[in-house]
Order: sequence, then structure tokens, then C-alpha cells
Amino acid sequence: MSAIRLLVLGAVRQHGRAHGYQVRNDLEFWGAHEWSNGKPGSIYHALKQMAKQGLLKAHEVAPSTVGGPPRTEYEMTELGTEEFFAMLREYLTSYDQKMDVQSAAVGFIVDLPRDEAVRLLRTRIERIEEWRRGIREEYTPEGSNPEEFGHIGEIMNLWLHTAAAGRKWTLGLIERIEGGAYVFAGEGEPFVGVLKDGEENPYATGEKHPEDAG
Repeated sequence: MSAIRLLVLGAVRQHGRAHGYQVRNDLEFWGAHEWSNGKPGSIYHALKQMAKQGLLKAHEVAPSTVGGPPRTEYEMTELGTEEFFAMLREYLTSYDQKMDVQSAAVGFIVDLPRDEAVRLLRTRIERIEEWRRGIREEYTPEGSNPEEFGHIGEIMNLWLHTAAAGRKWTLGLIERIEGGAYVFAGEGEPFVGVLKDGEENPYATGEKHPEDAG
């Protein structure tokens, strides 16, 4: 699973067309550089790779005002749109321990219809429950001594508690969505948490990348 691919595709999709620095700025604005591999090098690499794979279409635009090479703007292709929604649906339903994948999927959940989002989240709960049952049957059967595996047993304890917390949070999200929270696909003007080109980003890292001058 790749959080950065979903994040980059989603950021480009929200703009319609976007250059690398815009994508980087958005991901830093969302804090993705803290909870994912959303570092400048990874972002620019993902853009170029997905352009080669036909998920994005690259356009060279006029040279920058600071004298750099022509800046490349990217837009989603039909294949890229299919990939974006396939990843989004998979990541929302998968019980994955990686927080970056979960966070990326939640960040784009409103790109789906409301009823589909709820359906996917209910599937997620089913998979969490299935995983928890497997752990309990295999490692922590009823009546067993919790210290049987020594302190290593606390790893399973951590996973079980994490799964329980994930289930509780998911149920709460379903309740909020069913109660009318947020604007989903087809319901009206969506919330778009992206910066306008040239808008100052209060969360920018300040780390430079060779393509930032383009």
C-alpha cells in the first residue's frame, strides 16, 4: 500500500491541474510530511513515475519568473482517476496498521457518495472484527495466562487495543456521516482544503527541492 500515491493523485485531482510545488504545498498544509512519506523528493518522484505510467498527463508551461526551466503541470488521466478511486476504496476497507494509509484514505473520503462511504466503513469494521477474532483464537484464547508469552505478549495486547480503538473511531465516523456531517460527492459544493497558487503556507517545512524554482 502506498499513501504517497493516493495523496499525490488526490492533490492533483483537487486542483484539476497542478505543478509539483502546489502538490507539495498542499501535502504540507495537511501535515502529511509529519505522518507520511510526503517529503519533497518522494512527491516529485511520484509525479514523474505516475506520468510515465499514464496516471497523470504532464504539461510544460511557460518558464518561471525567476528564470528557471519550464514548470511542469500535471492533470489526472482517466486511468489515474480509476487508480485513485480503486486505492481509496481499498484503503478505507483494509485493516492496515499503517496510519499514513488510513489517514490518506480518510482525507479523500468525501470524494465518494455518502452511502458508499458508509458501506466501505462498515466493511472495515467487519475486517477489524475478523482480525481480532483470529488473534484471540490463535494467541490469546479464553482462559489463557496473559503472561504466557512474557513481555512479548504485550505486542498482541497493543494490537488488540489499537484495533478496538480503530473500531470505536470508525463507528463514530459512520454515525457522524449518517447524521449529515460533511459534503460528499454529488451533494453540492465540496470542502477543498488546498492552497491557492502563491498563497503562503503556514506549515511549510522550508526544505528546498531542485524543482521548487521551476
